[in-house]
Amino acid sequence: MTAGSLRCILCNGTHLGSFWQDKKRPYHQCHDCQLVQVPECFWLDAESEKAEYDLHENSLYDPGYRQFLSRCATPLMERLPPQAKGLDFGCGPSPTLATLMMESGFQLSWYDLYYWPDESPLSDQYDFITATEVIEHLGNPKSVLELWMRCLKPGGVLAIMTKRVISLDAFTSWHYKNDPTHIAFYSDATFRYLAEQYHCSIEYPASDVVFLQKK
Repeated sequence: MTAGSLRCILCNGTHLGSFWQDKKRPYHQCHDCQLVQVPECFWLDAESEKAEYDLHENSLYDPGYRQFLSRCATPLMERLPPQAKGLDFGCGPSPTLATLMMESGFQLSWYDLYYWPDESPLSDQYDFITATEVIEHLGNPKSVLELWMRCLKPGGVLAIMTKRVISLDAFTSWHYKNDPTHIAFYSDATFRYLAEQYHCSIEYPASDVVFLQKK
């Protein structure tokens, strides 16, 4: 399948061009929103994807994992009023970030497609939503982003954690692209597109953290 016959999974645009190809799969970039993406025929099926996630050993009691998530949680908590209510979306088998924030007095619900599939939290409204190491896995980011924006109160913060595309040269040797469950790669330009699309202000508190605040 050529890049010209594809549609962007984020903006639905048709202006995709070849970005890079390795031995396993090609990568295309949308000229409209700048998202780098893997064609759908190279995505894992749900069973294989979950099997990959089951290999992760992220634990609530792992100090290293807690420190990793604190790169998102700490600057977020500094911006929130006491006891703000949030949703940890895509929390995995162990809702560690939610636990970190509850330890500081915040109210958290959580959802995960494979491990916590109860969708009732998705009908509520929140002061903040966290999505740590989630968005790069989504084959339907537009619909999920629209869900997040519906769930966010005015002034609410969407905190996204994902490593960002810097340049083609860096991408060619980037370990992040080698994970078979990673199918979408965002850059500063892509997040600026999202901020404009969803009427949000944007902030980068860390190299792999982005805050979109709903106006």
